[in-house]
Amino acid sequence: MSCSGAAPAESNVPLLKHSSSVEEDEHNNKISRKVWIESKKLWQIAGPAICGRLASFSMVAITQAFAGHLGDLELAAFSIVNNVIVGFDLGLLLGMASALETICGQAFGAKKYYLLGTYLQRSWIVLFLCCILFLPMYIFATPVLKLLGQSNEVAELSGVVALYTIPLHFCFAFQFPLQRFLQCQLKNAVIVWVSLAALAAHVVVSWLFVYELQLGVIGTAMTLNFSWWVLVFGQFGYVVYGGCPLTWSGFSMEAFSGLWDFAKLSASSGVMLCVESWYYKLLILMTGNLKNAEIAVDAMSICMIINTWEIMIPFGFFAATGIRVANELGAGNGKQAKFAAIVSVTTSAIIGIFFWLLILLFDEKLALMFTSSEPVLKAFYQLSVLLAFTVLLNSVQPILSGVAVGSGWQNLVAYVNVGCYYLIGVPLGILLGWWFHLGVVGIWVGMIFGGTAIQTLILVIITIRCDWDKEAEKASMHVTKWSG
Repeated sequence: MSCSGAAPAESNVPLLKHSSSVEEDEHNNKISRKVWIESKKLWQIAGPAICGRLASFSMVAITQAFAGHLGDLELAAFSIVNNVIVGFDLGLLLGMASALETICGQAFGAKKYYLLGTYLQRSWIVLFLCCILFLPMYIFATPVLKLLGQSNEVAELSGVVALYTIPLHFCFAFQFPLQRFLQCQLKNAVIVWVSLAALAAHVVVSWLFVYELQLGVIGTAMTLNFSWWVLVFGQFGYVVYGGCPLTWSGFSMEAFSGLWDFAKLSASSGVMLCVESWYYKLLILMTGNLKNAEIAVDAMSICMIINTWEIMIPFGFFAATGIRVANELGAGNGKQAKFAAIVSVTTSAIIGIFFWLLILLFDEKLALMFTSSEPVLKAFYQLSVLLAFTVLLNSVQPILSGVAVGSGWQNLVAYVNVGCYYLIGVPLGILLGWWFHLGVVGIWVGMIFGGTAIQTLILVIITIRCDWDKEAEKASMHVTKWSG
């Protein structure tokens, strides 16, 4: 009896193992399907966002290439204006416009579409007033750059170029909010097509102004004005002529209500995102005070242009992550918001590893796009490893910032960023650059380890410890508050 009774029990063991294996396969298939569905939603936003950003920034890269082949002085002057003066307010205005990703994204997720048009107009007003506030930076660029230690020749030519980029300065106040307004409602195709049209026009106009009309480095600044305003008018035309019937019902006086609260949210978003951007600009300025400053500035500027070119991909994921997280939180789906963040960080990190390897393999050959100067190429080669690791870290950090934007954590992350970059990164860079005589390498190492690495670690900890169900409740309160 004992033997006959034991047989069925033994025969059940393979069945139990088989049942467990089936359940495990079903679980894995379910996870794979969830990743696939979320990836499609993510790329629906990230793909066009990356294409649009690459096209927009390629206009800047092409212009810098034209300036670089005019001469070392012209390249240094254009680089100072582009990386420091224009870059200073671009970082702030880009960050301020990202407030729309929080409130428009959450309102869209809550299906309160009518609010998006009002938010867009409020953002235009706030950013335009901010542009007026920063206008003296362009007008008095020459004395400011001399005060900061730039050579007389570079400062004088940079001041002239800065005056010709004032139209570009005001363009940002309208372009950045329009782009986020369209992204939040998944109107991404129009961003790509308008950006490609502007890029094509930019190539033609650059050739015309620089080579045919021989306007020199001033012509390079004028081409950027033209091309970026093509972006504004193209996207604005789409919005007002029927492209967004649910979210745009015309101009409204309601846009002037609640401006102070909106300005505070925009300022928090701006500080959160611009402190890292400003550190890069400070890096250029500190480099300008080293020996052989013109060569050092040229090499560092080429590194920054390549880094910024590549970072358009993480910035696309930044936008997609912010919108996906905001949409899910606005709809009350905290767990799905967390899952969207995980998928986005993983995808961007894989792409970052690819570009990290690419830069290590091609090193100084990448700089040939911007200069043929042997001293500049040699200086760039010494920085290429640092550039590769900066690209790798930047494949994760912006996506975590996108999680913060989608969740509305701008105030907290602003404090984190200021502390990492300016209380740790800048002193460490100065110590390594001047005290240990490492020059531009030491300054950049301070940025990587003192700023980006520590900032990324803190953002990872904040994201892991987040209670996503509570964040969904907060998002509901945000929508109610801003609709009022």
